Amino acid sequence: MPKRILIITSGHLCRHPRPLKEAETLGRAGYDVTVLTVRNHPPSEALDRDLLRDAPFRCEAIDMLDARRPAVFARRLGLWLARHAAAKHGLPTVYSLGPARALLRRARRIPADLTIVHTEVPFWVGANLLRDGRRVAADFEDWHSEDLLPDERAGRPLPLIRKIERTMLNATAFATTTSNALADALQERYRGPRAQVITNSFRLQPDPRSPVPGGPPTLFWFSQTLGPGRGLEPFFTAWQRTRQPSRVVLLGEPYQKYDRTLVGALRESHRTWLSFLAPVPPGNLPATIARHDIGLALEASVPSNKNCTISNKILQYLNAGLAVLATPTAGHREVLAREPDAGVIVDFHDTASAAATLDALLADREALARRQKAARRLAEEVYCWEREAPKLLAAVEAALAATP
Repeated sequence: MPKRILIITSGHLCRHPRPLKEAETLGRAGYDVTVLTVRNHPPSEALDRDLLRDAPFRCEAIDMLDARRPAVFARRLGLWLARHAAAKHGLPTVYSLGPARALLRRARRIPADLTIVHTEVPFWVGANLLRDGRRVAADFEDWHSEDLLPDERAGRPLPLIRKIERTMLNATAFATTTSNALADALQERYRGPRAQVITNSFRLQPDPRSPVPGGPPTLFWFSQTLGPGRGLEPFFTAWQRTRQPSRVVLLGEPYQKYDRTLVGALRESHRTWLSFLAPVPPGNLPATIARHDIGLALEASVPSNKNCTISNKILQYLNAGLAVLATPTAGHREVLAREPDAGVIVDFHDTASAAATLDALLADREALARRQKAARRLAEEVYCWEREAPKLLAAVEAALAATP
């Protein structure tokens, strides 16, 4: 009988690619895999159905969408009350982060030889399962207690999150994370074993480079949401001072007409060179990225989570063979230290210097082509899921073989 693996995350799989890759890898390796998620984002319903059509695993979900059902209505009311108590009365609990009780009840009913937890509420579930005597592993794809800016942390149960993070690092069968920078930071903070690094790389896409012929180079950026606080403002301040022609394409769902805000802040000379794309299904994203020339990885250096993690963006750009323009975070430096020709580190808050760097990159098409080849080579040799999957399989095999 194959060993049973339970993977718990806090949202739709199309919005959580790391547990999806984990489930696919373990399912294809012969494990009996169940993924426990939360239904909480209506636009993701159809995308998830496509992802699960031929999946080598089962998926169960805690429903937070259909409020006509009494159980769902009760969950949503409980979540609202918890968030209200946190925001208005300074009483933050784990219940303000998601349907914690429902996830724990369902997890306890699913037999598993190993449970792998992702994100904050599943970490809390994992801590409870450890007390039940279950074998648990934890994936620190983010450093949740060090995420968000100070004014966005109100109502978050930070002491509890830190306590659970310490438990997940010290008491689980194994812990994984996404970068050496984050592994070092977690070990320094919690004095536990060092989490194993399994980057959030993607499977290599074939023949990635298909740029649109002719015209100036295209700079590309993507996210689920197009909004403020994502590094776009300092980039555009520098970009509109460039003299070399280029186009910028942004992919994402605009937040409160943020696309109009960006256009309105640009000089007239650059407005026609900016365009927008609507979100695409996850399976179409690699080909969409590959039609461009330069990938923008604009993460900030604060908070610590943003500084330490290796963003999905930079890994997607490498896979697609785009040269990278990256902000000077520890995670970005870690990637480009492997192959400096794959991209350029730019501090866009130094507007004049950033504009000059952009102009130099845009002016030399041969040098740009060399950077694109170096980027793809870095994906092939280091940052691809084909190289990361064996690490996951080895960690799971060792955990299952060890005495609980």
